Amino acid sequence: MTYSKLFSGNSELGNLPELICEIIKYFRNDFSTLYSCILVNRLWCRLAIPLLWEDPFSIYAQNFQFIEIYLGNLNEDAKQHLVDRNLIAKNCSSTLFNYPSFIKRLNTNKIFRSIGNWHPALMDCWTILVYRSLFKMFIENEGNLHSFEFEYHTVLDFNYLKVTMELTLQNPNFTCNIRNLKFSMSATNIYINMFPLLKFLCFNCNSISSFYIGYGYKDGDNTLIEKCLTQMFNTQQSIEKISFECYNSLYDSFSLLTNISNTLKIITFYRVDFEEIINNIQEIFNQLNVLETIHIIYCYSLNSDFVQQIINVIRPFKLKSLILKYHFQVESLQLLIQKFGSDLENFEFSKGLLHGKSKQKRQKLFESIIEYCTKIKYFSLRDININLALNLIENIKKQSLNYLNIRFYDYYGYYESKNLKNLGQILPSKLEFLKLDLIKPNYLKIFLENFQDTFIKRLFIKIKFHEGYKDILSYIKEYIMKKKRVKYLAILINCQDLVSLKDEVKEFELYNIKVQKYDESYIRDIDIVNN
Repeated sequence: MTYSKLFSGNSELGNLPELICEIIKYFRNDFSTLYSCILVNRLWCRLAIPLLWEDPFSIYAQNFQFIEIYLGNLNEDAKQHLVDRNLIAKNCSSTLFNYPSFIKRLNTNKIFRSIGNWHPALMDCWTILVYRSLFKMFIENEGNLHSFEFEYHTVLDFNYLKVTMELTLQNPNFTCNIRNLKFSMSATNIYINMFPLLKFLCFNCNSISSFYIGYGYKDGDNTLIEKCLTQMFNTQQSIEKISFECYNSLYDSFSLLTNISNTLKIITFYRVDFEEIINNIQEIFNQLNVLETIHIIYCYSLNSDFVQQIINVIRPFKLKSLILKYHFQVESLQLLIQKFGSDLENFEFSKGLLHGKSKQKRQKLFESIIEYCTKIKYFSLRDININLALNLIENIKKQSLNYLNIRFYDYYGYYESKNLKNLGQILPSKLEFLKLDLIKPNYLKIFLENFQDTFIKRLFIKIKFHEGYKDILSYIKEYIMKKKRVKYLAILINCQDLVSLKDEVKEFELYNIKVQKYDESYIRDIDIVNN
């Protein structure tokens, strides 16, 4: 079948390009497959390229030359400005595709981190110059953003904030169609200075459906936060999802949710202290007319009062994430599981939650988890009894298990090799993500020897010990690399990252395994929930 026939009037073939387009869209986040699609023919290339360049700053890679490809699209004067400073090659030429026009998502933190990885020795002033050049290029090439994410956490980030604010305020068309907006700040003075930008976006955009706000500082009565959220909720008519990340009072902000009571469907609480809002949780939730789902991730003050408020809410909703790190009463946790366990999709359980509890209470809790939690997709187990871990994994694996995070820190050798063998044998046939956090390399060997039929898209291994690297790598090469059991691999052993060993990385690539930097490619709980 020739390329020209694809666009003929033949009724049998006329819709084929559209069908291929829909199929290729399913590979939106599978970058290696998209790269393969580019090589098929012109049509496939034309369809795959825009997907690859929607958000290149979020692709976990070691090659950041895509920045230089971007800069090749600058006009001659701007390009010469960078050539004079030895930032790009003199012969940096224009590209076949207009890559900047494909941009759909921008995260400010990821942009300047990518620039740093591209040119590690770059002075701050030149990094800002490149940042400004990229940002202006996206605007001038009429990029159409769907997601705009501002992340500034230090005073040094303020220079990037100034550039972002200046160019955004001058070019309202660039952000007028954004649907996902994120502000994550950790310094008071940064938040004060970004308020005009948030106000501008509130009035310039009318299609924001997802809003993430994070702040990690004490600001008196939180007047600024309340003012920002009031602006947002009063001007936006279609907010369906809101995420809170904060370390101080949420009282006023939480009460404002009633302003979007007819559109809000999903709420995510991340590192939130519920102490000051426990008394009005039930009241606020009962006013949210279309609320469907809440997620609770690493939150504080989850006590019996909180549980009773949640359980007594009249309007039905689903608790889909319960990721726990801090103390929680066993009885209260059991009540939550009995009420919401059948809807839970993301669940973390750790030994610390059971500290000092009687064997009988622990057993009842375990039985509730096994009975009710049958739809878990993301399961995180931290330092719990390995027999319990085996029972829980065995119970849910046939249903939906897709992400698994296991940490076994056994300093005294309590874990029997038999149990570690069983762990390797009971995993489902396919996992999107597996993280193993261990204390001894021989545990990894026992696990891998019995790691039979599972294919893992992303495998993360972290081991703390004081021996050499070679034994661990030999295990991984024998049981993972040669059997092609993973697609992406990240390993951190005693703070040494596998990606720093260039020859080893090349050897893994011969088996179509991409080695990634552990800290940069690691998928956080909040990312799994939000995506």
